[in-house]
Amino acid sequence: MNVEQSTQAAEDFYAGAYARILRFMLGVGTVVALALGIALGWRVSLGFVLGCAIASVNFYWLKRVVSALADRVTRSGSAESSSGVVLRFLLRYLLIALGVYVIFRSSSVSLNGLLAGLFLPVAAIACEAAYEVYVALRRGL
Repeated sequence: MNVEQSTQAAEDFYAGAYARILRFMLGVGTVVALALGIALGWRVSLGFVLGCAIASVNFYWLKRVVSALADRVTRSGSAESSSGVVLRFLLRYLLIALGVYVIFRSSSVSLNGLLAGLFLPVAAIACEAAYEVYVALRRGL
């Protein structure tokens, strides 16, 4: 494999990181939700699932904001308004605050699960990093 092919293979591999992170989020969220349901009860598990849902939407919106800002910096002609980007950025935190309020009012036990669920993207990114290290060592990317 020459340098160009190797570089292209690496670019193709790393371009799929976002999709792999989403799959890791689904897998980790499912396994942990089931384990919490068995170990600590359905309320904690439900709080965790709600936290995962909020974190997933937050992660998606964050990706869109970063992409919109990158497009704006590179002047790709995006029609996205600056106020729309800022609004979505602030909506992420409003969504988290609303979820925390609803869970706190209904069951304070579920609050711990919700807060744990908010860290789902961190766990998925850690899984992706470990996978990328494994692939880089195995394939030499």
